Amino acid sequence: MELVTRAIKGTKDVLPSESYKNQYIESTAMGVADCFGYGEIRTPVFEHTELFNRSVGDTTDVVQKEMYTFDDKGGRSITLRPEGTAGAVRSFLENGLFNEPLPQKMSYLTSCYRYEKPQSGRYREFHQFGVECIGAADAAADAEIISLAVQVFDMLGVENLSLEINSIGCPECRKKYTAALREYFEGHKGELCETCLSRLERNPMRILDCKSPVCSEISAGAPVVLDYICDDCRAHFESLKGFLEALEIDYTVNPQIVRGLDYYTRTVFEIISNNKDTQGLVCCGGGRYDGLVGELGGPSLPACGFGMGLERVRLIMETADVPFPEKTRTDLFLASMGEKANVLAAKIVSDLRFDGVRADFELCGRSVKAQMKFAGKTGAHYTAVIGDGEIESGEIVLKNMDDSSTQTVPLEGFQEEFSNILIQGVLSDMNQANAEDFDIKL
Repeated sequence: MELVTRAIKGTKDVLPSESYKNQYIESTAMGVADCFGYGEIRTPVFEHTELFNRSVGDTTDVVQKEMYTFDDKGGRSITLRPEGTAGAVRSFLENGLFNEPLPQKMSYLTSCYRYEKPQSGRYREFHQFGVECIGAADAAADAEIISLAVQVFDMLGVENLSLEINSIGCPECRKKYTAALREYFEGHKGELCETCLSRLERNPMRILDCKSPVCSEISAGAPVVLDYICDDCRAHFESLKGFLEALEIDYTVNPQIVRGLDYYTRTVFEIISNNKDTQGLVCCGGGRYDGLVGELGGPSLPACGFGMGLERVRLIMETADVPFPEKTRTDLFLASMGEKANVLAAKIVSDLRFDGVRADFELCGRSVKAQMKFAGKTGAHYTAVIGDGEIESGEIVLKNMDDSSTQTVPLEGFQEEFSNILIQGVLSDMNQANAEDFDIKL
């Protein structure tokens, strides 16, 4: 078979047999966000390029190397979103949410696009769960979003993670730090990569985020930002640590964390995997961005948030054998023989579906034997066959595929009868689970 085309490099299909894992992670994350009072926001997949140049920063790798930017048919420069925060803040301003009670708490599931070298857990189209809290300056807000992220991982059963935090200060104390960095890196100009040389005058902090082994080694000896933050920023950082300790969230201060986007101020943090196969993988990162709302034309409002890479979370779970819930199975597959039986099967299945029952029937005109084989492959809990004989007798035989038991069910009122059978099965499973929990034999 010769395909006309294939998926673009750096993208990945999620097939029906696997998508339940993504749905589980997404629903867990959004459920936790809902408990914290974060309502869902949905923004366009593309924005005016200026939004990301202004927010993410034109000296960052994201803007310089990784954005998917193009001119539309009207000659406007458009960019596929490389991250979720800028679009959320743009929407916050455009829709006047700053006039609503503050803080405004938003959560989202979003696709993002960056032209990076594809690696394990990193794609050019990837997906994020993120939250934004706009209008709260206190370190309690920083602690809350960190707590939210930690709870998502706890609910998913992900272990062996480390929380690393840092403060990169406010614009005022960053001026002193930037001057110290510039002086330090001037002594290494002959060793820096071409990109970092261009950053030296414009934004030397970006050199700390360079992935080049040579630049990373030079950066290891650079001045530490915590030595330059002002008293207010230091008090904020100490307050954050106090909240985390009160919430019993373990953390490590890592003065090397600066994050890859320019809008961050004060708090920055990363949650990193310590599992053998995903050692060092950053699965969640964020912090505070008190200047972004004003930078994009709004009032001066503090804000903080994070982004969690969903592909990376799934990779960590799979490589660490974290259990996922079982894939949903079909409740009933109704096989049929003959035109009259086919129509009746379609009607029964349709009625069951309206009752919320996962029901299916034959669509390909196969023999009964082939239909039953198909039902077995799809993992149906129950099967039944309907033909002229069953229509005449008014009864069909229902087979439990898990234990091979059978029972005769009247066609009249089958929908209600089968729903009751499912309910009884659920209750029996619950009783069995409770008995096992208390080591009781039913």
